Amino acid sequence: MADIPQLRTVNVTRYITPLREGGSLPAIAEADDNFNYVLKFKGAGHGTKALIAELIGGEVARALGLPVPELVYASLDEAFGRTEPDEEIQDLLQASQGLNLALHYLSGAINFDPVVTTVDAKMASQIVWLDAFITNVDRTFRNTNMLIWHKELWLIDHGASLYFHHAFDDPEGHAIVPFTLIKDHVLLPQASLLAEVDIEYKALLTEAKIRAIVALIPDDWLHWEGMEKTPDAIREVYSQFLLTRLNNSDIFVNQAQNARKALI
Repeated sequence: MADIPQLRTVNVTRYITPLREGGSLPAIAEADDNFNYVLKFKGAGHGTKALIAELIGGEVARALGLPVPELVYASLDEAFGRTEPDEEIQDLLQASQGLNLALHYLSGAINFDPVVTTVDAKMASQIVWLDAFITNVDRTFRNTNMLIWHKELWLIDHGASLYFHHAFDDPEGHAIVPFTLIKDHVLLPQASLLAEVDIEYKALLTEAKIRAIVALIPDDWLHWEGMEKTPDAIREVYSQFLLTRLNNSDIFVNQAQNARKALI
């Protein structure tokens, strides 16, 4: 079915260069389909949880019709990186054998600058709604995590979303709290149509769609130290978190609206 999300799997063939502005040392790499990707490593700081947040955040954005580069599973062979001269990068590559996550590299894209580019109220509201829903702390003036590519706005980097999973205690409680950090969102001043977008997006994000996105998380990413839950049980926690949050969207929408009023 066309509405069931699927990710391709590529094999990484060449490490090109690290992107050192990212705290987790993502890299530009080439794969066996001859495309370049921004590669996110499971062996980096927050491990597979950052990949899960990237996957869920990106695919929720795509389901809502927002522009996100293609996400793929990226396989690293055990021999990959042995000849890498940088010891830190070699350690990262060795710790990331197996399945990682990558985004299609938008060659020639430039960072979004809110001073240069104005985003219309509808799209600003859509992006603010998305980030409040997935609790994305990382779309601020300091770090917009948006690119301009072929004169269009693209969303990247959702790895700092879903921060409840770093503790994984009381996910139901976390799902119904306001997202106070929305006050720092770079597009909040333009987001005047949040109530309208809330109605549209709640209709688009069905339970089946949310569960299909969560089902994309590989078992390999769900074996956490100190966690006794099975991969299926962990996926169910993510699904319930997102469904509960969606059913209580008025909480984070009202928070965003109040934060916007305080700004303007």
